[in-house]
Amino acid sequence: MKDLDINEVSRRSGLRASTIRYYEEKGLIVSIGRRGLRRLFDPGVLERLALIALGRAAGFALDEIGEMVTGEGRPAIDRAKLTDKADELDGDIRRLKAMRDGLRHAAACPAAHHMDCPTFRGILKKAANGLLPVPASKPVKRHSI
Repeated sequence: MKDLDINEVSRRSGLRASTIRYYEEKGLIVSIGRRGLRRLFDPGVLERLALIALGRAAGFALDEIGEMVTGEGRPAIDRAKLTDKADELDGDIRRLKAMRDGLRHAAACPAAHHMDCPTFRGILKKAANGLLPVPASKPVKRHSI
């Protein structure tokens, strides 16, 4: 397969050209030259971008992904980091299930007012005592993927 210019990489990966340039700036991918003003990439960049997308979908930061995909050849994926991320996701799932169940109860509660519902008051008490985990605020995205 021939080298791909940035527009072709963008089309095939679904990423904006600005995101591709940002990934190059961060050292996640490397261009192999230029055709006129357009960057050229080896076709293998598409697989590398897929690895980056997978890491992002799993919740890894770009710096963490960079540690796993740097260098030539196969990625050096840290299995302990994968386990830690899976454990973190398990916690998120438990928190989200509890919140979902609370919201469903509040929506279908037969009490005339939520403050009359013992279950809702129990959830409220947990919130007041800081016992409901609050998700970390997510950083503002500067570049879409």
